[in-house]
Amino acid sequence: MRILIVYDSIYGNTKKLAEEMGKGITKEYKVFRITEITPIELQNIDLLIIGSPTHGGRPTKDIQEFIDNAKYNFNDLKVAAFDTRIQTRLVGIFGYAADRIADYLKKKGSDIIIKPTGFYVKSTKGPLKEGEVERANNWIKEIIKNI
Repeated sequence: MRILIVYDSIYGNTKKLAEEMGKGITKEYKVFRITEITPIELQNIDLLIIGSPTHGGRPTKDIQEFIDNAKYNFNDLKVAAFDTRIQTRLVGIFGYAADRIADYLKKKGSDIIIKPTGFYVKSTKGPLKEGEVERANNWIKEIIKNI
């Protein structure tokens, strides 16, 4: 089984989670920043995990462009989405990146295998709130157990 984790990160929080999630995978996996991914990396994968910080209720522009790019085929691909987010009422009104990522991929024909989830940062720049790395490790274990 091949697993690919693709992320974008502005302040390093989403990157940290993606790398930590990778450490918890006992199968073959790779972790790439979104700007480093190539179509070859998406070939013959069994699971794609995408993570982004939440900005204005959306994933970063690079993540959105990656999903919209016609050279990638997401049809019938098993996927999971996560984001980093702050806890404020305003962010709650606009929504979160993970939900949008999952919605975009579902429209592309992907199989969303687990509810999109968010991991909390203390402020816009971070750091991650206490316990979020452990929660991410548990999330990835749940994904692996169910595929």
